Amino acid sequence: MQNNDEKRSGFGLIRYVWNEWISTFSILILLLLTLIIGTGEMIHGQLLRIGEGLYGDPKSGIQYSFLRAEPSKPTCDRNPNIDVLVQQQMKANANDEFADIFGTSSEADVRNSVLAAQQLCEDKHIFYDKAMKYMDDHPSIRPYRTFETTFFGVFKFGVDNKVLILLLMVVVSAITASVKMHHIGLRPAVTRLDFSVYSSVMVLGNGLLTYSVISQYRSVLNSGVTSTFETLAIYWLWIILFASLTIISLYQLVKPPKPTKEGGNFGLALLSVPLYAYMAVLTGLVFIFVMDYPMGQGIYLGQLTEFADIFLKLALFIWAGMLLTQTRVMDLFLNILRPWNLAPETLTWLILIAAAIPTAYTGASGIFVIAAGAIIYKEVWNAGARRQYALAVSAMSGSLGVVIRPCLLVVLIAMLDSRHVTSDELFNHGIYVFWLTAFLFLGVSLMLADQKFRINSPKVALPGMAKAFVPVIPYILITIAVIAIYRYGLDTKMDEFTAPVMLPFILLAYILFDKLFSEKLSTNQAQTVDLATIHASESKFMREHSDTPNNRRGFGSAVRFATAETVGHIGALIILMALSASMAGLIERSEIVTMVPTHLGSILITLGFMALLLAIIGMCTDPFGAVILVAGTIAPVAFENGVHPIHFWMIVLVAFELGYVTPPVALNHLLTRLSVGDEEVAAADAEAKSKYTKFYYRYERWLLPIMVLFPSLLIVTYAPYIFKMFGWYH
Repeated sequence: MQNNDEKRSGFGLIRYVWNEWISTFSILILLLLTLIIGTGEMIHGQLLRIGEGLYGDPKSGIQYSFLRAEPSKPTCDRNPNIDVLVQQQMKANANDEFADIFGTSSEADVRNSVLAAQQLCEDKHIFYDKAMKYMDDHPSIRPYRTFETTFFGVFKFGVDNKVLILLLMVVVSAITASVKMHHIGLRPAVTRLDFSVYSSVMVLGNGLLTYSVISQYRSVLNSGVTSTFETLAIYWLWIILFASLTIISLYQLVKPPKPTKEGGNFGLALLSVPLYAYMAVLTGLVFIFVMDYPMGQGIYLGQLTEFADIFLKLALFIWAGMLLTQTRVMDLFLNILRPWNLAPETLTWLILIAAAIPTAYTGASGIFVIAAGAIIYKEVWNAGARRQYALAVSAMSGSLGVVIRPCLLVVLIAMLDSRHVTSDELFNHGIYVFWLTAFLFLGVSLMLADQKFRINSPKVALPGMAKAFVPVIPYILITIAVIAIYRYGLDTKMDEFTAPVMLPFILLAYILFDKLFSEKLSTNQAQTVDLATIHASESKFMREHSDTPNNRRGFGSAVRFATAETVGHIGALIILMALSASMAGLIERSEIVTMVPTHLGSILITLGFMALLLAIIGMCTDPFGAVILVAGTIAPVAFENGVHPIHFWMIVLVAFELGYVTPPVALNHLLTRLSVGDEEVAAADAEAKSKYTKFYYRYERWLLPIMVLFPSLLIVTYAPYIFKMFGWYH
C-alpha cells in the first residue's frame, strides 16, 4: 500500500489521481453511455408515443412526427399566373420530342399539370400556416421536441460509435489494471525477482502487440483504400493502448514496487506473469518470426470489436457484480438459511443453486466469484466445512450458471452459429445440464463429508427464517418495480438481451435503499442472526469480512467505489479475452485443427475426442475467445460427423465449466483467490497439509470441482446418444 507522502508526490500522485479519479469517472461515463445505448431505443420509442399523445391532433391532421423539426416555409408561389405558366410550358414542350409519350403535349394536359402543382403548393402553405399556428398555441412543443431530439442524438451517437466506446473503455481500464498490477496470473508477484520477471515479460508482450498493431495500421494506410475516421481511430486507440502498457511495464521494470517477501525462485516468478502477457509473447513471436505475419495479433484482436455489443454488455455485467458488493443482498439471503444450522454440504448445495442465477446474470464471466466469493467462503466455513472445501465451493459458484438464462456466453454461441441453434434452444436444454451438475455435486459432497447430517428443528428454524425473510421483501419489491417499469413503461421484458441493461438499475436501486435505511436495517439484521450457528474459530479474514464498511459509505461513494473496482476487472478480463481470441487465431492459422480427421468413423469416438479437445481448450483459454475458435473450426467437424448442434454446444459449455476450475489456468480459482485474499488461500493450504494425510483432502479445492464436472461432461457427452440408441430420446 502507498503511504500518503507517496501519493502526494511525483509518479505516486499521478498514479493516485489516475486510479482513484480519472479512470473511475471516465469508465462511469462510458458505462452510463452504454446504458443509454441499451435503453435508448426503448425510451425514444416511448418519447415519440408521449409526444404523439400530447401534441398529436387527428382532427386537424397534425402529428407530432411532423413537428419534430421546425417547419420550413414553402418557397413556391401560391398565387401564380396560370395562363403565363401554361404558355411557358407549351413552348418548352414544343422542343421536347418525348412530350407526346408522357401525355403533356395538349394545352389541356399542361393546364391540368400546372393547376395540380398550384394545389400542391397551396397545400404546403396551408400546412405550414396550420403547423406554425398550432405550435404557437402549444408553446411546450418546442422544449419537449428539444429534449426528445437531443436524447435521440445521444442515443444515435452511441449506437454509431459502439466500437469506439468499447475501445475507450478497454484503453482506460487496461492501463489502470497495469498500473495497479491487477492483471490475472497464476500467483501474485511478491518478491523482487517476481516483479523483475513480471515486468520483463510484460514489456516483451506489450512491445510485440504494439509492433503488430502499428504494422496493421501501416498496411491499411498503404493499401490505397480510403479509410473512415472511425476505422483510423480504432487503430490509433490500439496503438495508444499497447504503447502505454509497454511504457508502464518499462517503468515498473526500472522502479519495481516494494516486495512483500524476500527470496523467491525463477519458477515461481514465472507463475506471477499475467496470462495475457504469455499469450501476447507466444502469438507475437510465432506470427512475426515463424509465419512472417506481423499484423496477425492486431487482426485477431479485431474480433473484440466485431462483437462490441457483447463485450459492452459484459462490462455492464461486471459493473453489476461490483455494485452487488455494495449491497446487503447476499448476506440477507444467507440470513434466511442460517436458522436451519445446515450441515456444510447441504448449505453449500443450496448456495450453489442460488448462486447460479447471479452467475448467469453477470455473464458467466467469473465476476460473481469476485463479487460474492468471500461471502460464500465465509458462510460455508462458518457452517463447519473444511477451508479447502469452502474454496472449492467459491470457485464453483461462478461456473454452474453458464448453461442457464441469460448467460452471455450462450448468446454469443447463438450469434456465431445462428444457422443451427438459437439461444432459446440452448437455454431450454441447459437447464437439464444445470440440475445434473447440481445433483452430482450434492452426491459427491455427501460421499466425502466428514460430518453427520445436521439440521435444526423446523420449530426453531421457521420462526428465524420468517424474521430473516422480512428484510429481503423490500429488495424483492424493488426488483419487481424496476422490471415492471421496463415491462409496462418501455414495453420491454427482461431476457438475455435486456438483462445487462436492467440489472445495473436494479442494483443501483438496492444501494440507494440501503443507504437511506442502512441504520434500521443493520439493527434488524443483527437481531435475525443466530450467533450460536457461527463457527467458533475466528481469523483475521473472518473479522475483516464480517464487518460491512460499505454500509458506512454514502450512495455516491458506494457507486464510485464499485466503479473503481469495475475498472480493474474490465481491464483484466477483457484484455485476457482479446488475447484469447488472438490465441484462437494462431491455432486456426497454424491449421492444427485441420489435422483432425473430417470423419472419425464412429460417433462414440467423435464424441469422446470432441469432449477431450474442448476440455483442453477450456482449461487454457478464456471461454469467450475459445467459443470463437470452436465455432469456426471444431463445430463444422462435429456436425459433419453426425453430432447434433444442440448436443455439441452442450458439450462445449460443460467442457468450459470444467476448464474454469481445472489447471493449468483454472480461471475461477484465480478469481477466488482475488476475492478471499492470498493470505487466506495460503492458510487453507497450510491447514490441509497439517491436518490431513489423504491426498484428496490436501488438494480438495482443486479435486472436488473436477470430480463433479468431469462425470457431468461424460454424461452430457454420451447420455443423449445412448438414449437415442435405445429409442428413449429423439
